[in-house]
Amino acid sequence: MSWLVRAANAVWEFVVGDDPMIALGVVVALGATALIAAAGAAAWWVMPLAAVALLALSLRRASR
Repeated sequence: MSWLVRAANAVWEFVVGDDPMIALGVVVALGATALIAAAGAAAWWVMPLAAVALLALSLRRASR
């Protein structure tokens, strides 16, 4: 059982890392991309915009 706990912790650290807010932002951006693409519109712009916005958020929080 301990290997399962270690594996779950490794996955958590890989996905979330140090900042759960950024991980949540990526999940929201992926969901928005999927919804826009499912509606038939071009969704290529969502992830680059999210990356810039999340980077700005991360830098603002780190500079405090």
